[in-house]
Amino acid sequence: MLCIATIVAYETSQGQPRITNADSTESTPTEVTTAMAEPTQTDDEQLAETAELPYTISAFDPIMRKVGEEQGYDWRFMSAIAYNESRFKENLVSKRGAVGIMQIRPVVAKHFNIPVESLSDTETNIRIAGMLLNELDDLLNLPETISEQDRLSIILASYNAGIGHVHDACRLARSEGADPNSWEDVSHYLELMADPAYYTLDVVRHGKFNGSRQTLGYVREVMKMYNEYCTLAS
Repeated sequence: MLCIATIVAYETSQGQPRITNADSTESTPTEVTTAMAEPTQTDDEQLAETAELPYTISAFDPIMRKVGEEQGYDWRFMSAIAYNESRFKENLVSKRGAVGIMQIRPVVAKHFNIPVESLSDTETNIRIAGMLLNELDDLLNLPETISEQDRLSIILASYNAGIGHVHDACRLARSEGADPNSWEDVSHYLELMADPAYYTLDVVRHGKFNGSRQTLGYVREVMKMYNEYCTLAS
């Protein structure tokens, strides 16, 4: 979603894969301009259309399967991220330089010692996304007992909002007796982190977070699409 020095580049930032927040001067590895945010089809229409094509979800199914297996993520989950990030547009470049189907920023490629020019290669683009998801998972240090729904939701929030803000929300939840491994509780504290009564507390190390609405919407939409893809493809 990095050594500690490098992760600050997106750990302290508010993710904007589809909406730009005027209050934020920082950026994250996954971005799409607002113009690209609105799909030309409803989700149901998109699912119905792809069901009639030679592939099941997208033309990138074979690559998604390959990279998903390599990185340890369900290829349908990664496809759901791609749909929300780019609507499967390989050549998409955001105003802030995020590239490709998974909207990966050059700073993330550099972190993984991958040439920036390789971001235009779709398989590489997807692979970096998988590497980023794995790194976020490691940094979050979630317990083995956490439900898969909660785990994926918290990872997605970190992918979108920056792991620093998610860590803050987890610390806030723990400090108030809530469950830092529950997405319901973590999302609640992400919302509260726009309130100075919360973001000025000592456990909050990355400051005010204005992007909870966008991040919660992102997690909701990716998980919804993932669940739909699971019914569509095996």
